[in-house]
Amino acid sequence: MPDEPAVERARPRQRLSVVGVLGELLITVGVLVLLFVGWYLWLNDVIVGGEQTQSATELRQEWEEQAREERGEAPPPEPVVEGLSPDQAPVMAEPTTLNAAFATLIVPRFGDDYARTIGQGIAVREVLNSRRTGVGHYPGTQMPGELGNFAIAAHRNANGAPFGKLVDLRVGDHVYVETEAGWYEYTFRGLEYVLPTEVDVIAPTPRAPQTEPTERILTMTTCNPLFSTAERAIAYSVMTAWYPRESGMPAELAGEEA
Repeated sequence: MPDEPAVERARPRQRLSVVGVLGELLITVGVLVLLFVGWYLWLNDVIVGGEQTQSATELRQEWEEQAREERGEAPPPEPVVEGLSPDQAPVMAEPTTLNAAFATLIVPRFGDDYARTIGQGIAVREVLNSRRTGVGHYPGTQMPGELGNFAIAAHRNANGAPFGKLVDLRVGDHVYVETEAGWYEYTFRGLEYVLPTEVDVIAPTPRAPQTEPTERILTMTTCNPLFSTAERAIAYSVMTAWYPRESGMPAELAGEEA
């Protein structure tokens, strides 16, 4: 039977061929997975972040145009150099509708074109993953300009990464919250890393829930470290000035848009 050895030698080669095909398939699947992860973590941030910025810009322009029409003015007003005392800032009622857009967040440290819309609530799908907002206000915490703690949250990566550069803030940086009435200027004071269970960071007086608030605080929260929910990065700012819309935007912002 001279043909039998030849048949027996062919069988191992057939098995090796199947293994090779499976290996190639696994490599292809792995490459596709890596490409998808890269798209989700980078390109998706760019796309969604751009949409969130556009949404915030449109809301700001709408307020500006409305204010100019009410004054009967065509050109934008000259910016003021000095803001008013925080005590003079109006406080709007807290929205009752989930993801209702009521303010924009402007942080020069995050880039000249950075602006995000703030929606009501911190529901992940409806607010934090939204292409229209992306930044959410913790229900029950204070509103912009109100004595106490205006606490907001956003993703540090994915879905536009509104707080992707939160830990880059430096003491003295300004953070602006713009509403239909004008601009609330907050000044960054410090950063803290806490466990997810330490919810007292959003108390009226952060970390001291039994203490009556004496300042107007902005607390920005996000996950830490990157690509993890093990901790929370907390950025605290204190309100330092109020700029009513009829007087013009803060000079710092007017300079960026010029």
